[in-house]
Amino acid sequence: MSDITHRGGCHCGAVQFEFDAPAKVDVTDCNCSMCRMTGYEHVFVPQEKLRFLFGDDALTTYTFNTGAAKHKFCNICGIKPLYRPRSHPDAWSVNLRCVEAGTMEVARRIAFDGDDWEGNIAGLRAET
Repeated sequence: MSDITHRGGCHCGAVQFEFDAPAKVDVTDCNCSMCRMTGYEHVFVPQEKLRFLFGDDALTTYTFNTGAAKHKFCNICGIKPLYRPRSHPDAWSVNLRCVEAGTMEVARRIAFDGDDWEGNIAGLRAET
């Protein structure tokens, strides 16, 4: 399936980006404390397929636990439209909820038990 360009960003519009991905994508639903509390829905995008249009300087980075994941929040509205995941260090995880409507459909949902991250990460990497 060929890629098309999708756009995304934060709530206030200070952060805007675009990325190339199929029209139908797999979405990972994680139940770790961070994803559960924020309602985050993961669309993994190779780093070379994502481009910031503007506002990457408006992102604040939050880390915890191992510090490997780089959670990116807009420093104006507080929304996390994307981040650098520990699970896929050469990719971005884009929040499906922050992608502009109309270009992307969910092909399948992958449940990931992030509460036991270490015990389940190999299975997720095999799926995505």
